[in-house]
Amino acid sequence: MIVCKSQSEIEKMRRASMIVHDILEDLRQAVKPGMSTSELDAIAERKTRESGARPAFKGYRGYPKSLCTSINQEVVHGIPSERRVLKEGDIIGLDYGVIVEGYFGDAAITVPVGTVNGSLKKLLQVTEESLELGIAQVRPGHRISDIGSAVQQHAEASGFSVVREFCGHGIGTALHEDPQIPNYGTPGHGPILKEGMVLALEPMINEGTFQVKILEDQWTAVTVDGRNSAHFEHTVAVTHNGPWVLSRP
Repeated sequence: MIVCKSQSEIEKMRRASMIVHDILEDLRQAVKPGMSTSELDAIAERKTRESGARPAFKGYRGYPKSLCTSINQEVVHGIPSERRVLKEGDIIGLDYGVIVEGYFGDAAITVPVGTVNGSLKKLLQVTEESLELGIAQVRPGHRISDIGSAVQQHAEASGFSVVREFCGHGIGTALHEDPQIPNYGTPGHGPILKEGMVLALEPMINEGTFQVKILEDQWTAVTVDGRNSAHFEHTVAVTHNGPWVLSRP
C-alpha cells in the first residue's frame, strides 16, 4: 500500500532529510587519502546524535554500522571498517539516513578521493545527471516507470549500465515503503504518482555490466566484472508544483 503523507509529515521528513544532507556534505569535506571508512562512520554518527536525530541504518536488518561506504567496484551497502583505508584516485559512495520524530530521511552521494581520472569523473557526472532526470519525472499524474526510464535512457546513452538488483523506494515512517522504484523500464507503467507520495530515488550506475554479487559479509554488493560503480540518492516529495527534493537546500 502506498501511503500519501500530510504536509506536517512531509515537514518532519524535510527536517530528517536536511540533517542527512548536512552530514553528507561534512563527509564530502572529510574524505581524503589515508582516512578509514570507520572514521567516516564515526563522524556521521556523532553529528547525527548532536542534531538530535538517530541513525536509520544502524541495526536495520542487522546492519552493524550507521553509514554505508562503498568504494570503487562496491555498488552499495559497503560496511565501514578500520581496515578499509581510502587511496588517491578512489571513489566512495556515502549512503546515509536518519530518523526524526519517527520519520526517515535518506540520501547518498559518490565523491572522489583526491584527484580521479576522466572516466571516473564522467561516471559520477552521468549518475548524478540520471538522478536529476528521474527527479524531473516526479509529478502528479506521471507513473513510477517514467522515473526509471529517464534514468536508464541517460545512463545507457552515455555508455554505462543500470543496476537491476537494487532500486529506489517509498519512504516515511519506515525506511523502505511501497512503491519500489526501478532505475530502468518502459515509460507509462506502474502506479500513478499522487500528491503526498514521498520517494527515495537512487540510481546505481556501473561502468561495465549491470550485474552484481553479494560478498560474504552478506551486505556489500559489488560489480561482477570488477569495474566501478556510482550511486546518488535524494528523498523527493510529490507536490502539485512538481518534485520537492527534501534532501537538498
